[in-house]
Amino acid sequence: MKFSQNELNRIPKIELHIHLDCSLSFDVISQLLPGTTQKEYMKDFTAPEKCIDIKDYFRCVSKSITLMQTEAALRAVVKGLFTQLRKDNVIYAEIRFAPFSHLRDGLAPEDVVEIVADSISKNCKATGIQSRLILCTLRNYSEEQSFKVIKLVDRYINKTCVVGFDIAGDEVGFPIGAHIKSFDYANKHDIPTTAHAGESKGAESVWETLTYFKPQRIGHGVRSIKDEKLVDHLVENQIHLEICPTSNIKTNVFKVYLNHPIDLLFDLGVSLSINTDGRSSAIFSLTEEYEKLASTFNWDLDFFYQCNINAISHAFLSPPEKAQLAQRYISEFHNTTDI
Repeated sequence: MKFSQNELNRIPKIELHIHLDCSLSFDVISQLLPGTTQKEYMKDFTAPEKCIDIKDYFRCVSKSITLMQTEAALRAVVKGLFTQLRKDNVIYAEIRFAPFSHLRDGLAPEDVVEIVADSISKNCKATGIQSRLILCTLRNYSEEQSFKVIKLVDRYINKTCVVGFDIAGDEVGFPIGAHIKSFDYANKHDIPTTAHAGESKGAESVWETLTYFKPQRIGHGVRSIKDEKLVDHLVENQIHLEICPTSNIKTNVFKVYLNHPIDLLFDLGVSLSINTDGRSSAIFSLTEEYEKLASTFNWDLDFFYQCNINAISHAFLSPPEKAQLAQRYISEFHNTTDI
């Protein structure tokens, strides 16, 4: 289908998978590191069009994290992300980050969570965007480090905009054993969970993650397409995939956009949503992602509508909050389209 960028921009959007430390715009970098040129920004803080692998992709993230070590910097990054979300007409976003990556200048983990959560809440009020916060452990963390993250989630989940727990990082070379205790704790205490899997490793990683972590959602999960039984399992158990197509192309999970399985997964009945993963690392907006899906797979408005309804159904919100968000989404969607 052919749409103008303006038509796609006007569609209200839900984004469940976006990393705070992968979303530093040039304006924010210029604020945190005055004198940075556009060329330097592209070289140091964005991923190349085609990375060697996910480790290559993480290079730009590490430089962003280095700048995110003070309260002022964290608040600037959150505000900058909301500016980008607003331009994209995102009405609900679940933002994630690893709080233990931001302690180098003396902040305590609790400080980091409280600063980011407070900043998100203030930007929600200022923009009208609804948002929640997911705290991440990382694949390379020890069991003790990982458990500290889930305890942070437990501490703040009913007091702030914190709503869930995630595991991120490179799947390759890091066994899941160090994180089973944390996910067991989350499941025992009814803490919503998602988990990166099926990105840098294959379908076996998704099976392993589902078996031992029991998350409600999977971040990426795109290599599930290689296992018919796994796809059936995802459909039967309504396990939602947070898919980030352009990010998967950049990290070399798939060579070209046409090879991405999002269209096939949708046709097979897998619940999925469309996400950017990171707006600076991918140099991409959600509107541009929609544009690529429309031109590559001939997606029309019905596809985008269903993906966003799927996202609402699997958001880490209470049933009344989901119903309210769905009502808002449907109203705004109909007001901006002919459907």
